[in-house]
Amino acid sequence: MSVAATRRLTTAQALVRFLAAQYTERDGARHRLIAGTWGIFGHGNVAGLGQALVEYREAMPYHQGRNEQAMVHAAVGHARQLNRLSAQAVTTSIGPGATNLVTGAALATVNRLPVLLLPGDYFASHAADPLLQQLEHPVEADVSVNDALRPVSRYFDRITRPEALLASALKAMRVLTDPAETGAVTLALPQDVQAEAYDWPEEFFADRIWRVRRPAPDPAELAEAVQVIRSAARPLIVAGGGVHHSEAEGALRTLVDATGIPVASTQAGKGALRHDHPADLGGIGHTGTAVSDELARTADLVIGVGTRYSDFTTASGTLFQHPGVRFLNLNITAFDAHKLAAGTLVCDARAGLTALAEALPGHRVDAAYETEYRAGKARWEETVEAVFRADDDGAVPTQTQVLGALDAVVGDEDVVINAAGSLPGDLHKLWRARSPRQYHLEYGYSCMGYEIPAALGVQQAAPGTPVWALVGDGTYLMNPTEIVTAVQENLPVKLVLVQNHGYASIGGLSESVGAERFGTDYRHRVADGSFTGAPLPVDLAANAASLGMDVLRAKTVRELREALTTARAATRPTCVYVETAPARTALPAEAWWDVPVAEVSGREAATGARKSYERAVADRRHHL
Repeated sequence: MSVAATRRLTTAQALVRFLAAQYTERDGARHRLIAGTWGIFGHGNVAGLGQALVEYREAMPYHQGRNEQAMVHAAVGHARQLNRLSAQAVTTSIGPGATNLVTGAALATVNRLPVLLLPGDYFASHAADPLLQQLEHPVEADVSVNDALRPVSRYFDRITRPEALLASALKAMRVLTDPAETGAVTLALPQDVQAEAYDWPEEFFADRIWRVRRPAPDPAELAEAVQVIRSAARPLIVAGGGVHHSEAEGALRTLVDATGIPVASTQAGKGALRHDHPADLGGIGHTGTAVSDELARTADLVIGVGTRYSDFTTASGTLFQHPGVRFLNLNITAFDAHKLAAGTLVCDARAGLTALAEALPGHRVDAAYETEYRAGKARWEETVEAVFRADDDGAVPTQTQVLGALDAVVGDEDVVINAAGSLPGDLHKLWRARSPRQYHLEYGYSCMGYEIPAALGVQQAAPGTPVWALVGDGTYLMNPTEIVTAVQENLPVKLVLVQNHGYASIGGLSESVGAERFGTDYRHRVADGSFTGAPLPVDLAANAASLGMDVLRAKTVRELREALTTARAATRPTCVYVETAPARTALPAEAWWDVPVAEVSGREAATGARKSYERAVADRRHHL
């Protein structure tokens, strides 16, 4: 009887060797599953994973981060750019390094994007107890701060013995590569276990391929879906992020070209059709276009493809107002497919769209409906041109003119990244996406500080591609640290830093709900305690320069265009800094969003806002 071959390694060494041998495969194309590891070292991981990463640095690329949350954002950007077929790992020490992962993990899981988290943990042996940064619980000795990652992880395990990694590592890879379950995966690693040696079976380190499935639609569900589509007079497709993750843009275009059904997109789904396709109506919902929202109100069938129907998309349940509106949801997860009491096609987006196109030969919407939405699209294009246009090149640009200047500079291959503030609304309404990967909005979690680190991950995934991070001053101040990483790694990301002296988006919302813009300006306090004084003497451009970026300051529309052109050609990290005109020219919301207003108040602004709220909430429907 032969003895199986083993290799004596520490747990950390075994994990790094295992991760380096994992691959995904879809449609015959193979990708490395864990393309690299981000890390910040402390006593909880430096002697374990730190030693393993230096020992096997040729097998596992390492990237040095400056903030743990930002490292997760970078990994998320990388995974999204590569359609979830490749991911990155993130290692931290115990204590604050580990808890800093929570926001990034929530963002990854909300957006269904894979990232592997490897935080250090307390001694499994309790030999040192309590150790530095350990959270002591009086009745649960096995609790650590890493337990905060449980609700935001799709899979969680604490590896308290080396051999426990054998099963847990495989389970972690399964979740990372399952399009219906993916998100943040956490393997908490006690620091003594990281350094403990074990005789590992050689099979553990063999190359392993995880095939990313494309489940086909159930025949009965498909037949019912075809019947529903054929009976609809005013169908509307809502394209979500699942279209991109499945690489289903071509299948969507084939279906739309054949049937004439128009397409509106969520923040995650924008770019599913190129902006100049005659059936592409742009964004939908609270930040959507006029033409999309007008059609949504009268649609008798809403076909959701790869969307989870957030409240922005549905205008908090007030958007779809046709008395007999029905929903048909094509989604790889039954959880999302069943939303809004919909008929379901639980399958891969590309497989489902292809099956629908093949099952609908000769079917096309009424010519009058096509004429209607194409006319609406043309009117909206005129609106976009008007707000992008600057009649005076020597004037200080508005925020929408900043987007217009960038629109004139980018090519089809460029990637534009944003996440929070007033820019997502303007971008969803106005940006003209030229390719499936150009529009990169993180709006599932809408996390301030996402943009700069995500740009690093995207740049790593797509070297040679111009990558733009668009941030306002509020977002910039949340997380500028990875500028240093961009410089260190020689990643030529482009940062467009828009200075508008405060939280423009939440300031406008505050005013509309009776909170009177309180606490939303970056200005000096005045006598009554409010923030209505002069702008603070803060120079964010100088800050970016101090962190190693080349900085181009633009004061006028003309200078802005020149600076953006220069930045696009730059071969090192470059910031374009522009202070926008105080009067916003952004377009008003085309649909409502539910932010409850104080039911009683002694202030006139709040009582007036409450009356408006009550009128709006009366339109909410429960789709049953």
